[in-house]
Amino acid sequence: MTFHTRLKVRFGDEDHARIVYFPRFFHFFHCAFEDFFEAEIHPYRESLDAQVGWPAVHAEADFSSPLRFGDLVDFGVSVERVGKSSATFLYEGKKVVDGVLEEGLVVRGRIVVACIEMGSMRAQAIPDRYRAVFERHLISPA
Repeated sequence: MTFHTRLKVRFGDEDHARIVYFPRFFHFFHCAFEDFFEAEIHPYRESLDAQVGWPAVHAEADFSSPLRFGDLVDFGVSVERVGKSSATFLYEGKKVVDGVLEEGLVVRGRIVVACIEMGSMRAQAIPDRYRAVFERHLISPA
């Protein structure tokens, strides 16, 4: 099952070429991750306040077409893998025009997050409540 959220490209997301500056996509992925948490578990801050952190330990992205100021993007968030103390999230962005998703991806990203205990900053097993949600969003291998 894929979770979806929509984000609007802001003026500050563009570079001098008038397209989204590539590092901004990683910010978009994290915004989608936070929306996922809020919709499926609880606000992301509550996880951090409970001393359960999710730092990125690997990130990659493929960019297919440019985005510009004012564009609306639908981000699909799914989980590719759930390990003992890490999970791999997949982000697929499609442009929305007049309320309709365009064909083809604008961007595809993959981020591995580690589950850590915030006080020690050491890896910990993914707590059951998170694991259950992540597993509901697992996708089958292509």
